[in-house]
This record gives sequence, C-alpha cells and structure tokens, in this order.
Amino acid sequence: MKIDFANLQYQYQLYKNEIDSAIHNVLDKSNYIMGEEVYKLEENLQNFTGAKHVITCSSGTDALLLAMMALNIKPGDEIITTPFTFIATAETIALLGAKPVFVDIDEKSYNINVSKIEEKITPKTKAIIPVSLYGQPADMDAIRTIAKKHDLKVIIDGAQSFGATYKGKAEVHHCDIYTTSFFPAKPLGCFGDGGAVLTNDGELAEKMRMLRVHGQNKRYHHKYIGLGARMDTIQCAVLNVKLKYYAEDLKKRQEVARKYTQALQEKDLMLPFIDANTTSVFAQYSVRVKNRDEVQAGLKEAGIPTAVHYPMPLHLQECFAYLGGEEGDFPVAEQVSKEIISLPMNPYVRDDEVAYIVKEL
Repeated sequence: MKIDFANLQYQYQLYKNEIDSAIHNVLDKSNYIMGEEVYKLEENLQNFTGAKHVITCSSGTDALLLAMMALNIKPGDEIITTPFTFIATAETIALLGAKPVFVDIDEKSYNINVSKIEEKITPKTKAIIPVSLYGQPADMDAIRTIAKKHDLKVIIDGAQSFGATYKGKAEVHHCDIYTTSFFPAKPLGCFGDGGAVLTNDGELAEKMRMLRVHGQNKRYHHKYIGLGARMDTIQCAVLNVKLKYYAEDLKKRQEVARKYTQALQEKDLMLPFIDANTTSVFAQYSVRVKNRDEVQAGLKEAGIPTAVHYPMPLHLQECFAYLGGEEGDFPVAEQVSKEIISLPMNPYVRDDEVAYIVKEL
C-alpha cells in the first residue's frame, strides 16, 4: 500500500471545478494584487472565527512580523516563547532585534509549560508567544493571567491551528493578536504561501493593514516602516473555495485522529494528549517512540511516509548560538525532539490505511 502524507492532490480533485473556476475568474479580471477575492476571504475568515478584524498576508512568518511590529517590538525587547516549534516563531523575534526567551514545554501537550513562564519575565519582557503545536491551543487562561499581571501582550502563533478552539471559542478571542499560516500542507492551505493576522482590537488592525503595504495610509504616503506582505488574489480565491468545506474537513481530521488513538492505545507509544478545554485541528498526528530512526526506516519500506516536527529544539540551533543555549537547558523539549514522529494525517485517510499504518508501526 502507498500512503499519501497530506493528500493534497486528492483534495484538489474533490474541489477541482470550483477551484479552477475561482482561479480563472481572477485571471479573467487580471487583478492579482488586492483583488476583491482578498477582501472576500477576510470577510469569510471573520465569519468563521467571530474575529472583528482579519488581515490576510503573504505567509505565517510575515503574520508574526506584522503582529510584533504592530505592538512596537523593538531591539532589546524580550519575548517569551517555546523552543519546540518551527523556527519562524523565534526567527521573527530575532529579525526585529528582540531577544527570544525560551521556556520548556509541557510533557503531555508539548505546548509551552505555563508554570515556567513567570520566572523568565524581566523588565525587558514585552510579550508572550505561545504556539498551538500540532493544532492544539496552549493553556490560554493561565497565560493571559500572567500577561495581565505583568502588563504583557499575547500573540498566538497559530500556524498549525486555524479552526481550533479554547473553551469553545476561536483562539483570536484569547489573545491580542492571533497569527496563522495557509502554507499548502496546513489544515487550511492555499496553493503557495499565505497567512493572516486576526484581532479584536481596531487600532492594531488598522496599523497591521498599513504595515502589510509598506506602512502606507494612502498611496505613496507612508506612516510606518512596513513590509510588502500582501496575500495575492489567486491564493485568496483558492481559500474562498476550500473554506466552505473546512468545518467538515476538520471533523474528518478529528475522526482520523480518533481512529489512530483507538487502534494505538494498547501499544507501547505515547499518543497525542488533548486537553479538555481545547479542540485540536490535528495539523499533525504525532507519537513518541524510543527507536525513531528504525521506525521511520521500517515505515518507509512499507510505503508509509512520516515526518519529524521537530528534530532539534531552537535553543540548540546554530543560528541561535549567540543566545548561549546548551544541551540540558530545556530537557523536555530535548527529549521529545529525539522521539517524536508524525504519521500521515489528512481528512481522507481511509480505515484500511489506518489499519495498515498501525500494523506496520
């Protein structure tokens, strides 16, 4: 059996006629930048999440930059985040001249360990960036309590979690700014790069709209130093089609995860833990094994693709050597990075494929 990890081609074929029509509609009008589909997507995303403001942008990475720039993050500022995430979370902090301050992760959820945040706060700390890893929100009540106590801002890196909820509400309602990515392999993915920032704060929204077009408040008049961070019209057209089916796709992803968990619960593996306060969109279905290289090789031989999210925590990456991180600084993140492995996950994994993957695993 040959398994597809993300099944992007299958999904395209499902919605092919609508997607092709939406793309050709843009081509016929040739309005490739800030066309009407951009504003329609922003409206659709508002309706989906209940957010007061949605600003699409060119990637999840630029979404993080826009959020921090809107909050006036400056060189020398400190931002607390997790070392167990994709590099963009901390890379964008560093790009602005600020300092990423890492906190170890929770043993079960792999999200930031909130009990360790407060000890890392200094007079230079300006914000906390929790990451909704694998599609599950962090403990947002605890994070917001800490943020309020110390007058800090909260940006959620939701690159993997669009559509997830915390206590029944979309994540945008639990932070100052929520950022997400529409990279093709994300649960809601376009056909290239794309992202969005969501907020309920009108002033922040207005500033981020300007920042994404070089800080302009009108054509060729620049209030801020900004970015060229627009999401192009064709990508928005694609997402306008896919968003119509997204709620159903999420249910299917969660059902695939349930079947994996049911089939694997008697095995000698550490399975995903989902907190009672959250729903996960299962961007990944990740388990922990002691002999990962051997397992990956065996599954590859059986035609089953896997991935590792992530093999090296950020404090041990060469680019962050200047921060002085060492092996042993964040033992949970370091241990998980040696054992974590992601199995094929998408809404279309069939029951016979689940059975085959579980058997080979």
